Amino acid sequence: MRIESDIKLGFKDVLIRPKRSTLSSRSQVELNRTFTFVNSGKTWTGVPIIAANMDTVGSFEMAVALAEHKMITAVHKHYSIEQWSEFLAQQDESIFNHIMVSTGTSQQDMAKLNTLMSAHPELQFICVDVANGYSEAFVNFVRSVRQQYPETTLIAGNVVTGEMVEELILAGADVIKVGIGPGSVCTTRVKTGVGYPQLSAVIECADAAHGLGGQIISDGGCAIAGDLSKAFGGGADFIMLGGMLAGHDEAAGDLIERDGKQYKRFYGMSSATAMGKHAGGVAEYRASEGKTVEVPYRGPVNATVLDFLGGIRSACTYVGARQLKELSKRTTFIRVQEQENQVFGKE
Repeated sequence: MRIESDIKLGFKDVLIRPKRSTLSSRSQVELNRTFTFVNSGKTWTGVPIIAANMDTVGSFEMAVALAEHKMITAVHKHYSIEQWSEFLAQQDESIFNHIMVSTGTSQQDMAKLNTLMSAHPELQFICVDVANGYSEAFVNFVRSVRQQYPETTLIAGNVVTGEMVEELILAGADVIKVGIGPGSVCTTRVKTGVGYPQLSAVIECADAAHGLGGQIISDGGCAIAGDLSKAFGGGADFIMLGGMLAGHDEAAGDLIERDGKQYKRFYGMSSATAMGKHAGGVAEYRASEGKTVEVPYRGPVNATVLDFLGGIRSACTYVGARQLKELSKRTTFIRVQEQENQVFGKE
């Protein structure tokens, strides 16, 4: 047993210090980024924000809506091959730049992935997604997917430490998903005592990934629009959102009416709700590590997207970053004990 005594930080622990700027308008900020991926060799350009591969968020409907903003949706793994084929038949080829195929690591997952990729070889992104990316079996699975799909951009996670980021990139992943426990409907930290404050995880993992030419996704922990700017400022190349996109028309699930108000259900993919829906219940050898909540209905997702993209542009003007890729170079974090004056409640 050992204790690391240096303080680890989450988004709520810091603010970004403003700096002199030559920008006169938020409209001057360029949010598109271009990445060349280290193992696939492919190049991608777009706004580096991703809808999480949760079955209430990573829907086909969400993919269409976010593609309008040049963003990505990590489509959840529970759609059938037939549903995929029907969806892709209705889209133009530009959609392939804005969707990821999600997969677990079981033999059935691999078989389904192979069938889908054979039917639709135009798919550009594979996201190998597990809660705990520290197992040898996971690394071996990533290596086998890379061998089978050498020209497909490969995302793998989740981890929170630099050495594991490096191992996964060396095993063939291009982009590493970073985050254990920060999500709004994740209870891993409560049930297991395991986790890592998200901002520190991003800073440390970005440093490790960039040293090998890879990228990271900050997955989880964004509760307000300003958290996205902090994640990018900390070195995240992409940000994955779940709760901030829940409750919209494009999020899967029926509307629930109660006391004259409307809600949509939102739950973690390790929750009893998700496992009951997709795995026949919670296995005896494990615990549920997710919440099920009802999110107030929020209408079309477009207004929410414009709100947080506007917040990122504004953050860039506060520090003089003309392009999103400059934000991390111009970010100085200051530690704080308060974020906002809440005398009239939260925004």
